[in-house]
Amino acid sequence: MARRRTSYYDYYPQFSQPSVSLLRQNAEESIAKAGKRGKTYHPVSPKGSGSRICVSWWGQAWCTNMERYADYANRLPRGKRYVASGTVLDLEITQGQVQALVQGSRSTPYRVTISIDPLSPKKQEEIIARCNSEIKDMEDLIYGRFPESLKELFLARDGLFPSPRQIHMNCSCPDWATMCKHVAAVMYGIGIRLDDNPFYFFSLRGADVDSFVASALEGHVESMLKNADKVTDRVLPDSDITELFGVL
Repeated sequence: MARRRTSYYDYYPQFSQPSVSLLRQNAEESIAKAGKRGKTYHPVSPKGSGSRICVSWWGQAWCTNMERYADYANRLPRGKRYVASGTVLDLEITQGQVQALVQGSRSTPYRVTISIDPLSPKKQEEIIARCNSEIKDMEDLIYGRFPESLKELFLARDGLFPSPRQIHMNCSCPDWATMCKHVAAVMYGIGIRLDDNPFYFFSLRGADVDSFVASALEGHVESMLKNADKVTDRVLPDSDITELFGVL
């Protein structure tokens, strides 16, 4: 008889799942208590619905990258349920790190810390070189309006988005699993924050967004200048300009 293959999670206890109503009640009470102490939380509120937690290209790409790793499969659904229930009470993104508070079944929120390895200078140079001819302006970068080839580069196994070995997680809850449901909720919360401001992504990867954008746009400007002297059918002859605007 074939033996069932055990997984990483078979060695750790499976904690009961509190109801959504209990989670929301606890979250409201924690926010109220923080207010009385003079603290202000910045809860994470999904803009999407159902299975689609994020709405922007950057937010969705973050979730897509996270969900493709088998190591995370067991805990992500619980994390999505938690973030959709409003349990991520506070989430702050700084250079290479995320600090968050996540409400659980107990009255005191759990503290979650996630650190992400920075992109290597070589990898940044490689990606900027590719962006030079494919990102036209700041809006294209913000809204993810660039060719599929560039999107594939960003999401490649060794692209812009981090792999599991580049993500380091810690939670104050008693669950010993590397990714508990509270950490999973924060991982989705990062995607939601990217909906609000995609430049948080560059902070997480330790990339200088100003240099990144400047280098990419500089390449595009240089390309335009090379063609500045070429006459195209989009340039009006002087006679047409006179007729159009009545210029003598």
